[in-house]
Amino acid sequence: MAEAQNWRAWLLTDTPTSRRHAKLSALYQGWLSFKGNTMAMVGLWILILLGLIALAAPLLAPHDPFAQELGNRLQPLGSQGHILGTDSLGRDILSRLIYGSRITLYIVGLVALIAPITGLLVGTVAGYAGGWTAQILMRITDIFLAFPRLVLALAFVAALGAGIENAVLAISLTAWPPYARIARAETLTIRSSDYISAIQLQGAGALRIIAKHIWPLCISSLIVRVTLDMAGIFLTAAGLGFFGLGAQPPSPEWGAMISEGRRFILDHWWVATVPGMAIFTVSLAFNLLGDGLRDVLDPKDSEK
Repeated sequence: MAEAQNWRAWLLTDTPTSRRHAKLSALYQGWLSFKGNTMAMVGLWILILLGLIALAAPLLAPHDPFAQELGNRLQPLGSQGHILGTDSLGRDILSRLIYGSRITLYIVGLVALIAPITGLLVGTVAGYAGGWTAQILMRITDIFLAFPRLVLALAFVAALGAGIENAVLAISLTAWPPYARIARAETLTIRSSDYISAIQLQGAGALRIIAKHIWPLCISSLIVRVTLDMAGIFLTAAGLGFFGLGAQPPSPEWGAMISEGRRFILDHWWVATVPGMAIFTVSLAFNLLGDGLRDVLDPKDSEK
């Protein structure tokens, strides 16, 4: 207990003894601020639970998500060992939800890696280089921003072909422009600072300045934007699945499950409602987490 208190006092000190100490102290104080946000913690625990469910899907799923039992089709909630009922082909809805969480995390995770990195590269190059380079890159960015994300993603998937990989690529192509705008704005502010001028006088090249001094300062703003965008990315992925352009049957993708269940919404409401509630819960969790991280990483915005 005493050792824990000593660690806490060391992390909360106002006079850090080293750069490493200062970083650890900032991280711990940020965690305490985030932990004090109850709704953000709720979102975090929901997403942690989703990740654990995805990892342990073979152990948690009570039935084979692909096994069809036509004699057991459209069973209501809690009937014959099917807690959440069955779909039109007699497949267990709970098992399909559990395995569908893997597809959800796969799509969202890849897009969360590809889109911010692409936007960071485009935005920092445009902001630091300026001139015709910035004009060309930002006009391309404006063209992408001129179209609604789902409509543009549908167009890309229609051109590339249906499938999870093409859905990830299409969503990434529609998600990067906001990150480019943020990265460019941050770069324009940082580029004119005195310490960048000092680094240039020391002989540092543009690539070194961007990679070692501009990118690290843009990361916090991008993290905030990513977490706030995760719900939109998730809903776009579900929308592609709903239209049959994402994961293909018999994959248990949540949007595709809603699309299948809409035919029975009046008489067998659970077939579409259960995956719809799963999408609602995960989207809400991403929004709650994003709000909490925004308050921690962007305190100026939280004071407004």
